[in-house]
Amino acid sequence: MRVTKAQAQENRTRIIETAATLFRERGYDGVSVAELMSIAGFTHGGFYNHFRSKADLVTESAALGFSRIAAGAGEIDLVEFVNRYVSRAHRDARGSGCTVAALCGDAARQSDDVKAMFKAGIEAFVTVLAGECGRTEDEEPGAARAKAINILAHSIGAMVLSRACPDASSLADEILDVSRTQILEALPKTVAAGSPQPRHDGHLAQIGGRSPRS
Repeated sequence: MRVTKAQAQENRTRIIETAATLFRERGYDGVSVAELMSIAGFTHGGFYNHFRSKADLVTESAALGFSRIAAGAGEIDLVEFVNRYVSRAHRDARGSGCTVAALCGDAARQSDDVKAMFKAGIEAFVTVLAGECGRTEDEEPGAARAKAINILAHSIGAMVLSRACPDASSLADEILDVSRTQILEALPKTVAAGSPQPRHDGHLAQIGGRSPRS
């Protein structure tokens, strides 16, 4: 049976979305093309109707994750972002969470194309956060960007360290709690005023997946 262009595109999207989830859960080397296609509901041979190589799929799945990061981060304020991102719920939802936190270590060992995709995605992430930081009149140009980079690096570092600990480890929670408190205390007072308590709704991790409001 001949596959229509619309169906082919739908199949391709399903493969990319399945790959994005599996890669976040297991890393780029933790899932084979054959397994990925089986989970997505297709045969192994069908992969090459859509992609030249696994590397191409890695790049496209990263692009999908980053497009959702920008959309998700842009829908919440800075305090809510920190509370959602640096949390146990995000830590435990690796497959549906942030692409950067899940895969930045893997990306460092990938091709220049993948690294370029991460660079562009991280740049977009920083831009969104910098827009939330703002800049006072007495600050130098670039101050908001510097704050955004610090917030992002601290948040991602906390997530990576926490996930490296056993799930039941008290240190895993301590890293998140201490880091979240320190990040929030360092926010501009106008931003941090009225900081809400962390939410553990199980879906907050969609900064890198579905919208956090979905």
